[in-house]
Amino acid sequence: MEYAATLTAVSKSFKGLDVLQDVNLAVPRGSLCGIQGPNGSGKSVLFKLICGLVTPDAGEVWLSPDLREKGDSYPIGVGAIIDRPGYLPGLTGLENLLELASIRKVASRADVTTAMERVGLSPGTRQHVRNYSLGMKQKLAIAQAFMEGQQLLLLDEAFNGLDASSVETTRQLLRDLNAEGRTIVITSHQQEDIDTLCASVWRINHHTLEPVTPS
Repeated sequence: MEYAATLTAVSKSFKGLDVLQDVNLAVPRGSLCGIQGPNGSGKSVLFKLICGLVTPDAGEVWLSPDLREKGDSYPIGVGAIIDRPGYLPGLTGLENLLELASIRKVASRADVTTAMERVGLSPGTRQHVRNYSLGMKQKLAIAQAFMEGQQLLLLDEAFNGLDASSVETTRQLLRDLNAEGRTIVITSHQQEDIDTLCASVWRINHHTLEPVTPS
């Protein structure tokens, strides 16, 4: 089996407080997986370890070589929502995403507008992000996570702030992205999101990961 990412005996603490201890995780390529755990259990830290935003105190984090370019500290093939994404409040959603796209110059304007449409946002609206609802900001965050063709998506609380209709639309989007071959790992406080989408699920329990069987 091919894997997009693996963690082997990974531990991480902050200011002497253990967050993750001896964590082992193997994410199969092309899978749609779930991570469960209460607030503060370390889900965001786990995603930051995979992204390379923080380094483990012990153990090894491995990413498939096609997800990174030699010499890059941040894996270019990984799209993520971790914590609350920051945007330029005085710009529209499209302008914000075009600013992001200009950094690597991988996604075209058409790619950006298509990503917005797929999450249910209108690229043509002149509404500034400062006036976006929480749900609209969440959709914008999802769009930026996949608009550059990223093959591994790490979506922390992917459904945060979405109404019932948008939840179902987003679930279908994730199924579609997964069917396109993308590997997706999500967290959600709603058990139904995990049960509906995920074939493989892990739970953070007492600082480590344990596999669980979806209901």
